[in-house]
Amino acid sequence: QVQLVESGGGLVQAGGSLRLSCAASGRTFSRFTVGWFRQAPGKEREFAATINFSGGNTRYADSVKGRFTISRDNAKNTVYLQMNSLKPEDTAVYYCAVVTKAYYSASTREYEYDTWGQGTQVTVSS
Repeated sequence: QVQLVESGGGLVQAGGSLRLSCAASGRTFSRFTVGWFRQAPGKEREFAATINFSGGNTRYADSVKGRFTISRDNAKNTVYLQMNSLKPEDTAVYYCAVVTKAYYSASTREYEYDTWGQGTQVTVSS
């Protein structure tokens, strides 16, 4: 079983940066695709970014492309989401999730992710 713990959220002014971390337990984490999703107040959860097992393939939502960067360090069982040029509309709870099928391709589809963290709050003030 993989367990995920997000950290790095907080309050930041518009234009600022934050780096989220998703730390995972389990020796097989390096085989799994990892995604970041977010849920703003009163809205449905939406895809933000994904990275495949090797880090060689990444995909982003149009709303974050060019501002967010997803990366991973498999030696540390950790995936990161570097968020730059933050906007008030980026305010949300951010979740990391994994597809526990080995060597799966990077996916934007929420239903393919079967293990989720508890989330970390990101608030961007104007």
